[in-house]
Amino acid sequence: MDGDELKQTVKERYGRAALRAGGGERGSCGGTGSCGCDPVSSNLYDPADTAALPEGAVLASLGCGNPTALAELHEGEVVLDLGSGGGIDVLLSAKRVGPTGKAYGLDMTDEMLALARENQHKAGVSNVEFLKGDIEQIPLPDAAVDVIISNCVINLSADKRRVLQEAHRVLKPGGRFAVSDVVVRGELPSAVRRSMEAWVGCVAGALEEGEFKVLLAEQGFEQISIEPTRIYQIDDAKALLQGAEVDGCVMGAFVRARKPLE
Repeated sequence: MDGDELKQTVKERYGRAALRAGGGERGSCGGTGSCGCDPVSSNLYDPADTAALPEGAVLASLGCGNPTALAELHEGEVVLDLGSGGGIDVLLSAKRVGPTGKAYGLDMTDEMLALARENQHKAGVSNVEFLKGDIEQIPLPDAAVDVIISNCVINLSADKRRVLQEAHRVLKPGGRFAVSDVVVRGELPSAVRRSMEAWVGCVAGALEEGEFKVLLAEQGFEQISIEPTRIYQIDDAKALLQGAEVDGCVMGAFVRARKPLE
């Protein structure tokens, strides 16, 4: 699959999702609602957390997990969200790290960045900065952040090795990689792998869990673990992939790793 074609398709789909969310509709990044709707991104956030957020941030949430709840963020830390979308995880992270910390959001889609900045303004949050750029080329200096989070985005990249290399670069020594993503357990049908529609819907580009661990280790990460948070069964798969046989093969997972202390 051509990387430039994939990138353009992702930008277009997520741009439309941002416009829908800005207009008060639930966003969806897949043409059939395969990401941003049940079963991938339902019931991920505690209503108590989202109650204080602008509606646009919640409607634009297209993730497969809740990395801000699982990353164990601390006061004063600097957090970077790869593929920050409408800003829900950035705004939640900003609250957790407090006024002495900071939360960056990185996104390549103009419509999502505009929505995220509008949501930041509505929320009245000052310790947040949204950056335009690619997750394969993060516009931050070396050793700039304590924690990297991401929510169902790394699987959309055509160059995941480069994403993990950049993540390692911008983390401080001892920094944490703590992302939610779609991960494959076992063999995914080739027809699904070939489908651009499924790729943009967060499935076809997902790494196999062993491969994900190898790529992290190759970039220098340690203490690597992958914890399933939601395993999609056959009924989910029918909704997700229009009947492709992926029962138990696709899962939402929380991926943890750490950059060694130097």
